[in-house]
Order: sequence, then structure tokens, then C-alpha cells
Amino acid sequence: MSMLTPPGMGGKYRVTGTAYPRMRRPRRRRVVLAILGSIVALGLLGYGTLQLIDVFRGGDKKTAAGHGKDCTGTTRARTAAASAAPAVALPKPAQITVNVYNATPRSGLAKSVGDELRKRGFKVGKVGNAPATFDKKVAGTGILLGSPKTDKAAYSVLGAQLTGATQQNDARATADVDLILGTAFKELSKKEDADKVLAALAHPAPAPSSKC
Repeated sequence: MSMLTPPGMGGKYRVTGTAYPRMRRPRRRRVVLAILGSIVALGLLGYGTLQLIDVFRGGDKKTAAGHGKDCTGTTRARTAAASAAPAVALPKPAQITVNVYNATPRSGLAKSVGDELRKRGFKVGKVGNAPATFDKKVAGTGILLGSPKTDKAAYSVLGAQLTGATQQNDARATADVDLILGTAFKELSKKEDADKVLAALAHPAPAPSSKC
């Protein structure tokens, strides 16, 4: 009799050796698990099939076409209107008083420039030689000198008449602007060119809009 056999038991109830009987899972449970696994597999297979059908039917093209449609008509017009820069109100030349001073060795330069500015509609004030602070000391085209409170647009209108003029401020309280001609000055810009510059300043180019 084996040590694993309870006393008084023998025959067919004897357990001998070191091997234990294997307990098998009930057959009904295995059938249920197999059915559930089949249902899950069929569901995944059906979902994948639907995805493939959508791709082959051009689902991405429809989406892209929908976005393209949104960027036409009213939407595009509104975008263009929003990106357009507003017009800038520039003062008329008649509203700007200019004092013309000659800081170069050329005789009569201030008078000839003043006469031309007057023809272009500017109000010309004083005309003569530059003060000692600037006389023979302006190497560039010229200097626009005025009050810190002077309208910046006035500098732009006057600066369009000659290329390369710099801007400075002094302690004056009046709104007039001094044009001090430097040694690099040759002549005023052509009136047609100056008008083009003023037109560009009055109507800035619109900001670039985002593409669809």
C-alpha cells in the first residue's frame, strides 16, 4: 500500500506512484470560449473590410474636395477683404510748410529747389544758406528737420520728393519742416516718381492671405 492511500482503502481507490490525475476543463466551457472568440474575430474582420472599401471608394478625395469647397466663394472673398490694408490719409503738399536751406558750396541751390517744391504744391517758407550747425556738414542727400510733434506723414510726403534724406528733430514748437540740402544732393526726384511713392504710401499692399 502506498503512503498516499488512506488506511483501510485499497483496490481501485489506491493511488500509486508520483503522478497525479490531470483535471480536464469541462467541455461546455471550452465550447462557449470558442464561440466568443469566433464572434470577436468576425467583428474585427468586418471592420477592416469596411475601412478598405472606404479607401477604394475615394473617401480621402471627398474630404479634400470638401475642404476645397470651403475655400471658394464667400469664404475666399472675406479672407481677401480682411487682409486688405486700409488706405492711409496723407497730408496735401499745400498743408506742409517747407524751409529750404543750402548746406552745399553750390550757389542758388536753395532757391531753385524751393521754386520746384512750390510748383509741386508745397508751401515754401524761408529760403537761404544752412545754419552754421549744418553748413558744409551734411554729407548725404539732405536732412528733414522738424518738431517731435510734427505729423510723421508730413515727413513722408516731403521725403518722397528726394531720395535718401534722413530725419531729425529739434526743439521748435511750430509744424514747419526744414529741408537742409547736403553735398550728395543733385536734384529732386521726378514728379512722376514722387507721385508713385505717395500712391504706394497711401495704399499699402495687402498682407498675404493664407492658402487653402
